[in-house]
Amino acid sequence: MFFGKTFFIVSLLLASFFLMQHTCQTEPDADPSQFYNISPEEAEQLIAQNSDNPDFIILDIRTLNEYNTGHIANAMQIDYYADDFKNQLEHLDKEKTYLIYCRTGNRSGHALPIMEELGFRKGYNMTGGITQWTAEGRPVTTQ
Repeated sequence: MFFGKTFFIVSLLLASFFLMQHTCQTEPDADPSQFYNISPEEAEQLIAQNSDNPDFIILDIRTLNEYNTGHIANAMQIDYYADDFKNQLEHLDKEKTYLIYCRTGNRSGHALPIMEELGFRKGYNMTGGITQWTAEGRPVTTQ
């Protein structure tokens, strides 16, 4: 008798678990935002794939002096250390896709959650930053 009740309860719990799993997987995602850490190699591929995409933005969040020493072509610059950094992000189009980077990936790693908090839909953090980008022989520009 005890085994029968235990088996029934366990079966009921398992059925409930599988029903919840199925329900959760088929419901639309309440938060469609997507944020990823990617390597410089993946970033280079992403840039190439989006070369003609006006909704893809490369965002360098180093200081202006760092930016002027060399940055990824077509990158816009916003200083992570600026007092109004968050406010500057607020003025960007949150529907666009952003590839963000800094010197080593530390600042951009901290900026990605800020962007998510502000309601941005999709962002990529280039791990290793411009340091790894150039160490692997990828080009930078000063223009």
